[in-house]
Amino acid sequence: MMRRWIWGVAAAAIIGVGAAVYMLKPVSGPERDLTLIGDVTRGNYLIRLGGCVACHTDTANDRAFLSGGAGLETQFGTFVPPNITSDKAAGIGDWTISQFSDAMSNGMGPQGNLYPVFPYEHYTLMSDQEIVDLYVALMATEPVSDAAPASDIGFPFNIRLAMAGWKNLFFSPGRFVPEADKSDAYNRGKYLAYGPAHCVACHSPRNALGALDWGQALTGSPGGVGGKAPPLTPAALIDEGYDAETLAQTLVDGFTPGFDLLGGAMGEVVAEGTSQWTKEDRMALAEFLLAE
Repeated sequence: MMRRWIWGVAAAAIIGVGAAVYMLKPVSGPERDLTLIGDVTRGNYLIRLGGCVACHTDTANDRAFLSGGAGLETQFGTFVPPNITSDKAAGIGDWTISQFSDAMSNGMGPQGNLYPVFPYEHYTLMSDQEIVDLYVALMATEPVSDAAPASDIGFPFNIRLAMAGWKNLFFSPGRFVPEADKSDAYNRGKYLAYGPAHCVACHSPRNALGALDWGQALTGSPGGVGGKAPPLTPAALIDEGYDAETLAQTLVDGFTPGFDLLGGAMGEVVAEGTSQWTKEDRMALAEFLLAE
């Protein structure tokens, strides 16, 4: 009986250690080519394409460009987007291209595992060239020495090591793969929605741990972890009176077919992001979202 008990304890310990090793192992995608030459102009466009301004600039409190955003309240705590200017102390000016790539691609920053409120699940789909372009553009920003306020995250969610387990459960880093039987515009739109523009991050339901329900992507978020956001399915958009041209125009001026004006977080996305995209990118996103 004693021997059986000992073997049971040993088996439980082995299983526990094995589970811990699995949950805490590093999560990383394909290696990137970071020797590419970056372009600041392209990178500045990516700053708008990726929603960096809307998130990392707190205009309501007159904070400087990209010097830190307004707090995002969740059931896990309040996350404050940090200063991402080129300042070496308050911003990310001392980050290497390798560190920046690791954060964008694998959710790992110099301080440890990043919280998924930073949408690395979507930035991981970006190309190597885009990562390098975005890096050089951020390093060329005006340095702002004013650090963003600290996030207020309760225990146990303030333990960054726990994010390793979250990533092992829910995060699969990799690059965007276009659908061979779809048009270039459709694939560009899908890339934007799932990648840098991360429309799916807000417009999809999440589970209790804050992970996206990828099988219900773009069907809307009822609230909770991801906040409340309407569905962006073809049926829902058509029911609202959208066609591709109308949807693309809404991404410029924020006016809906019913003559409502988008406000709140989506109003910021339009003002600081989509209104400054190229017409081709707005039309590509519209074509994808309206595709049956």
